[in-house]
Amino acid sequence: MPDTNYHFDTLKIRAAYDPAQHSQAVSPPIYQTASYEFRDTKNADGLFALTEAGFLYSRVNNPTVDVLERRVAALGGGSGAIALGSGMAAISYTILTLAEKGGRILTSPYLYGGSSDAFRRIFPNFNIHFDHSPNIDDVTALEKDIKPDTKAIFVESVSNPTGAVADLEALANLAHKHGIPLVVDNTFATPYLLNPIKYGADIVVYSATKALNGHGNVIAGLIVESGRFPWDNGKFPQLEHTEYVLRDRATGRERNFLEAAPDAPFVTRVRLTYLNYFGAALGPFDAYLALIGIETLSERLDKQVSNAKKIVAWLEKNPHAAWVKYAGIPSNPYYKLAQKYLPRGVPGIFSFGFNGTVEQSEAFLDAIELWSYHVNVGDARSLIVNSPKTTHGELTPEELKAADIEPNLIRLSLGLEDAEDLIADLDQAFKKVFGE
Repeated sequence: MPDTNYHFDTLKIRAAYDPAQHSQAVSPPIYQTASYEFRDTKNADGLFALTEAGFLYSRVNNPTVDVLERRVAALGGGSGAIALGSGMAAISYTILTLAEKGGRILTSPYLYGGSSDAFRRIFPNFNIHFDHSPNIDDVTALEKDIKPDTKAIFVESVSNPTGAVADLEALANLAHKHGIPLVVDNTFATPYLLNPIKYGADIVVYSATKALNGHGNVIAGLIVESGRFPWDNGKFPQLEHTEYVLRDRATGRERNFLEAAPDAPFVTRVRLTYLNYFGAALGPFDAYLALIGIETLSERLDKQVSNAKKIVAWLEKNPHAAWVKYAGIPSNPYYKLAQKYLPRGVPGIFSFGFNGTVEQSEAFLDAIELWSYHVNVGDARSLIVNSPKTTHGELTPEELKAADIEPNLIRLSLGLEDAEDLIADLDQAFKKVFGE
């Protein structure tokens, strides 16, 4: 996109779509097709060798999905992106590509429960191991945790559910000093509130199920590549010299991913290996739903941030909230980082400690009427959940403690309802529990 003074959502959310090629349609068409007819044998050869742009098979690429990929790449300042069937697929394919045939990932203890479970219990089966460092907030101490076979640093920009804010610039500098990429899960913030690539991130992953789509009606994930990391530094031979070669049938020449896709070799490798063979493909209708959601991204997040500020202020004064973890308040240890990285506002997802027994907290949740009790976040509707027993229920007591998740933690995800109505619902539930 050209350099303009337009606001965030004026041009970029409409990037990569030319209505003139689609009968002047306002929205991208849904290409509900499995495959695509080749013009001739030369066209087929070019598509398979990546010497010609186009579409082969909807497991690998699809025109509707392609628009989503290009728009999210444009929003995040990336050189390329790949859309997948879920956020967990985006994380898993990223890790598998980085640490193919074995290696280590240096990560934070402050992670989404699904990520933490997979990192501790599944990936070691593939000889991929994770170091959950308690030093993630101190890069000087963290440097000692980098080992010879460390392939990347992986963090959440704003952690689930405690809202810890990662010092992305410092982490990127540390990673690059050791020739490894910084991978950032930016699901909570989205490119609207925070652009990790601006601060040095090399790969950004999203669960587009959450705030990017924002309507609780699709499961989707994305990987965005910055286009700046030197993949030819010798640490990632799977991109330089690979058993999966791209052969030009006309010349017989074989090329690696750095040659075939110099602007986005990483996501191209993901597409033609892990997506192609493991098949966590995003369907065109799901891509269309995500595209529609992105159209209102800035408006939704502005309202969610506004609602969060009002409800945090109310909870801070409420005797039934033992504490509130939200990086938008000066008492929070991540407040200064939030001011640097999140000038538009801290995401409307935070947690508070229920000041009562387990039985009372469960009665409180059962008494809620307006909030939805389920495990999504970033939704247009406001959501509430007891994370230690749901999203992070597989973690041991020791793992919960390391992640700074107290047993009484309740996570809130603010939607688009009126803040006063949401406060009134919390208030009536507290009163039912405590007999006020």
